[in-house]
Amino acid sequence: MPINSISSQFAKNLFRDDLQDISTYQSARRIGGEGNIWINANESPFSNIDESEIDLSSINRYPEPQPQRLMAAYAAYANVESEQLLCCRGADEAIELLIRGFCQPNIDSISYFGPSYGMYNISAQANAVKVNEIAFNDDFTLPTNISLAENSKLIFVCNPNNPTGTVIELDVIEDLLKKSPNSLVVIDEAYIEFAASYTSINLLDRYPNLVILRTLSKAFALAGARCGFLIASKSIIQQVNRIIAPYPIPIPIEQIALQALSTKGIALMQSQVEQLLALKIQLTNVLLDSKATVLKSYTNFVFAEFDDSDDIWTRLTRNGINARRYQSKTLSNAIRFSIGNRQEIETVIEIFEEIKR
Repeated sequence: MPINSISSQFAKNLFRDDLQDISTYQSARRIGGEGNIWINANESPFSNIDESEIDLSSINRYPEPQPQRLMAAYAAYANVESEQLLCCRGADEAIELLIRGFCQPNIDSISYFGPSYGMYNISAQANAVKVNEIAFNDDFTLPTNISLAENSKLIFVCNPNNPTGTVIELDVIEDLLKKSPNSLVVIDEAYIEFAASYTSINLLDRYPNLVILRTLSKAFALAGARCGFLIASKSIIQQVNRIIAPYPIPIPIEQIALQALSTKGIALMQSQVEQLLALKIQLTNVLLDSKATVLKSYTNFVFAEFDDSDDIWTRLTRNGINARRYQSKTLSNAIRFSIGNRQEIETVIEIFEEIKR
């Protein structure tokens, strides 16, 4: 037997039995594709960092466990105290830490409302934690009956939601917090800069069971930096800080994030958000004219369903456009379009104008 086959079987035999059939998260980069217009990962089309300001003179030293300047900068931006923050390697690490820290393997469960971000499910499975996916109502609002979630240690709500781009009203979030006093309600606000009025940040002081996830990957155009934040009560932060890796934020990433969170960086982000929102309106109108069913989006992407989605997909890929499709039966007719730069979106619009003709 070839050595590679032996090694593969050896590793498989050692791997946990309950993870033998776990599905890998199908990120846009993992799926891949061909072409020159990449609007499948909800990334920003902008690149804002001044490389000349990056100082690597201390790269031989470990970084601070929690970079104090970065904590202070984000706390000022989010209007919270530094002690209510934990810097993480993207919001993905925060999800993992919450599940690992608060859920007993093979005993506890998490719940989330779906369809939504796939890493809630995968992180729970990886930690031997049961998962309850509770379906949204047909209009993507939260169901009134959340009995499945009542005994969950963690309840995840992506708001605005990925992949639909829809939002949950704040009074509904607050009602969920009241109904779940023995659970941590985790609001994933990765896209909140595109719908700032929907943030739950002002509920933190009233609800000790509220946790908020944030990231610099989307509106701040730092997907490659992998920098996110867990925001919660000081007591929750203290507990999670006990299990986080000692040096999650590399020295260059701290400096890059500080540029983004400077007064100039925040103003630039807000200007770019306005540009993306304007382009989103243009794309939405063209998709509606093309007889697509388009959900109202509060993010930097548009979620549309087509009767002839296979034909639409073929036309897109033939023209070098990589959007996002889904394997789920409930989303099989849907295509998600990230808002790229003006030229990219105008190219997509031209294709749909041709389809209409």
